[in-house]
Amino acid sequence: MSKSNFERMLQLADEVFAVKNDLNQLDVNQEILERLKKIHPATVSEYDDGNGPVAWILLIPTTLDLMNQFLDNKISEKQLFDQTPLDTKYEALYLCSALVLEEYRRKGIAKQLTLQAIENIRKDHPLKALFVWTFSKEGDLGAEALSRYTSLPLYKRSK
Repeated sequence: MSKSNFERMLQLADEVFAVKNDLNQLDVNQEILERLKKIHPATVSEYDDGNGPVAWILLIPTTLDLMNQFLDNKISEKQLFDQTPLDTKYEALYLCSALVLEEYRRKGIAKQLTLQAIENIRKDHPLKALFVWTFSKEGDLGAEALSRYTSLPLYKRSK
């Protein structure tokens, strides 16, 4: 029996990020998803082809100070999330993750989901910067494209 889209997405997340082996990364669970929704409802997006999710996007709006600490390797991804205050104006947006099942890649799904989420977040927050910690060439190229589309500068964390 073949795996469901949901099971394949979980497997892809584990293969790409291997969060179980890195305590500094954000290991997304129901509690984290609930806090993300409190930060902003547009932090988590998915595209469902009718048979379950084929793409997931996760963004973390935060402060410029926390962004800089993260970029300077002074705090981890998990600490960035944990220290992001609720009920404040966010000026930075962490492009945390974008996952797309292989047969759905290069169709613009992740780009559209992310641009819609950024637009929704910008309605409530004066974003001044995007930042990223990429795990793949595709992630790097995608983040650069989002920077161009949104006219927001992109900052990258070194490995």
